[in-house]
Amino acid sequence: MTDASYARAEHLRALLWWLPLYLAVAVITIFLQPPIPLHSTRALAVAWDMWVHHQFLVPHINGAPYSEKAPLLFWLIHAGWAAFGVNDVWPRVLMVLIGAAQLVLAQSLARRLFPEHAWVARITPWLLLALSFGILYGLQIMYDGLLAVWVLGAMLCLVPGPRRTAPRWIGFAVCIGLGFLTKGPVMLVHTTPAWLLGPWWCRYAREHRVRWYAVGVAAIFGGCLILAAWVIPAIHASGGAYTRNLLFKQTSGRVVDAFIHQRPFWWYVPWAFVLLFPFVLWPRMWAGVLTLRRPVPPGLRMLLAWLVPAFLIFSAFSGKQSYYFVPELPAAAIVMASAITILRTRGGWAAHASWLGAWPLAAGSFAMAALLFALPLLEGAGKLHDHWLRDGATVGAPFGVLYLLLGAFLLLPGRGELRRIASASLVGTAGAYALFALAFYPAFDMRPAAHLLAHAEAQDHAIGNLGIYDGQFEFAGRMTQPIDRLYEGQFLQDWAAKHPHGLVIAYPDELKADDLRYARLVQPYRGVWMVIWDAPTLATLRRGQQPPESFTPTVLLPAPSYWRYGDIHGDHS
Repeated sequence: MTDASYARAEHLRALLWWLPLYLAVAVITIFLQPPIPLHSTRALAVAWDMWVHHQFLVPHINGAPYSEKAPLLFWLIHAGWAAFGVNDVWPRVLMVLIGAAQLVLAQSLARRLFPEHAWVARITPWLLLALSFGILYGLQIMYDGLLAVWVLGAMLCLVPGPRRTAPRWIGFAVCIGLGFLTKGPVMLVHTTPAWLLGPWWCRYAREHRVRWYAVGVAAIFGGCLILAAWVIPAIHASGGAYTRNLLFKQTSGRVVDAFIHQRPFWWYVPWAFVLLFPFVLWPRMWAGVLTLRRPVPPGLRMLLAWLVPAFLIFSAFSGKQSYYFVPELPAAAIVMASAITILRTRGGWAAHASWLGAWPLAAGSFAMAALLFALPLLEGAGKLHDHWLRDGATVGAPFGVLYLLLGAFLLLPGRGELRRIASASLVGTAGAYALFALAFYPAFDMRPAAHLLAHAEAQDHAIGNLGIYDGQFEFAGRMTQPIDRLYEGQFLQDWAAKHPHGLVIAYPDELKADDLRYARLVQPYRGVWMVIWDAPTLATLRRGQQPPESFTPTVLLPAPSYWRYGDIHGDHS
């Protein structure tokens, strides 16, 4: 066996355990429920709108150009639909494959950054697949996981390999361009700091500074050309308003005085602990980080050049969302892997002390089990008033058993502590998702409402939405006509008079008895309610008048016997 074939065999052997585990858990979990609002349903709505109207150049939603995102994710969804037909299976399989690609690329990057410590590459995928935040967001049809793939690819092109010290600038340019086509110029925030700080961590950059920066600028310009190959025709096809939103509002509008998601500078600091769960509760990981000493190895310098500037830049941006850091999670996993590996290599009491083990995580798992066991008892005693907790009480006990077993699993002695933590975290996160699917999904299931609206659309009845519409019905109902944006007051009255057979979707914070008596459909919706009305009926009620009785009973979801409807009837009586 040659050295090259032996290396390939070793790389394949490294995938043996964690990759099948991730694929099995992710596939089972992502199919526990249909795509949920708002992120997944909105992405599918855009892909569907483009598909059904054969508008593949400019993303559209609800019949209007969608300037929030670039089109690459939608094109990948379209590729699957072209092969297998329109469905919601392929987009979810795509998300699982994107997650698997992140794990493989993160291991490859760890192997290059720490060639002298093979253990870093071995445990990096375990650390990454265990991050609960990354797994939960990886189960949504979103852009950040795909962006993370291109960020990892760009970093692999910058980092010297075993047989080539010079960066792969063409690959770097392609990854930059694909990142642009996934989520726009924010790709530069994730990638350019590591390139700009190249002489700090890369010997080639120190020895060839002029070439490093000159060719790097050319590569970034090449990525911009890839973006321009889409942007210029898209602008030409869509007009001035789309141009302003795409080129200015969606970038500058999130940097200063954000029009959405405006947060203070320090907002990401507490979120960092959420992003790094469960390892923030593993004392041995902190012991490894605290024992890192100078000189800082080049691999760790590269990761710091990636992580620290990204954290500071995103903190300086006015608009903030926790999932903006999904592309940085692989870097964080490699940092933790290097800290644990160096601690393990040095030996000593910190590498083996039981009080630095997984007991805080086990305690948290036991506490979660106790809460789930207690919920039915508290409900029976009438002490649960929050509707989320009451809904969770109906299905929580079996999951209490799961978390009890996971806590015991974490306390098992012997080698393999990291793999036990990673496996328990992955299964525990999947369990939390399953608990959500069983207990809370009726508040996120758009299919019954979408079918009702699609039936109305098929009869050429207009549909209006009170408030901002995020495309939550478009794909599930395979709808082809826009839903009108409505406003309370005279606007609603005029629209109802113009569309006597129309339907109106409203989202009240609280239900009234009239909602259950006169509406077409009522269901919980995220933290509020969703009520679908015949337009004249709602307009009559808004005028303070009594509408005629409906010939069809109101559809109450998830079931007429749902306990929250009983409370409304009781209040009315």
